Amino acid sequence: MWKQRSRDASLDSICRELLRLHKALLDDERVAYERVHGRIPSNGEFLQLVLNDAWFAWLRPLSQSIAELDELSESDAVSDGEIFRDLLKSVQALLTPAEEGEGFARQYYDALQRSPDVVLAHASAKALLGQSISSKR
Repeated sequence: MWKQRSRDASLDSICRELLRLHKALLDDERVAYERVHGRIPSNGEFLQLVLNDAWFAWLRPLSQSIAELDELSESDAVSDGEIFRDLLKSVQALLTPAEEGEGFARQYYDALQRSPDVVLAHASAKALLGQSISSKR
């Protein structure tokens, strides 16, 4: 039972850090988008852009990973250490920036170059993921 509570607490901490990172990325992308397209008049319109506009499509893999972690925390599958560890490893791999190429890794690299908030949230999330993965072995 203690091990289950520990995993739940770890999962909650990881989700919080990933949400913090996601928010930093959204804030950074909003600024970049508004430089090109002008001010977004409301949070509702911003949400619609995040959900539907190609500009924000690169963020969807992170959004999906956070949703999967959230679903896992609500299910009995969290007790399956292998599922938990595999999902954490996939998130850790996703959060690997790449200067070359396309997609999430490239856009993530660019965001890390632009935003100190993204850098701080990235460092925190990666450290927590690394600790959680190594403690699950």
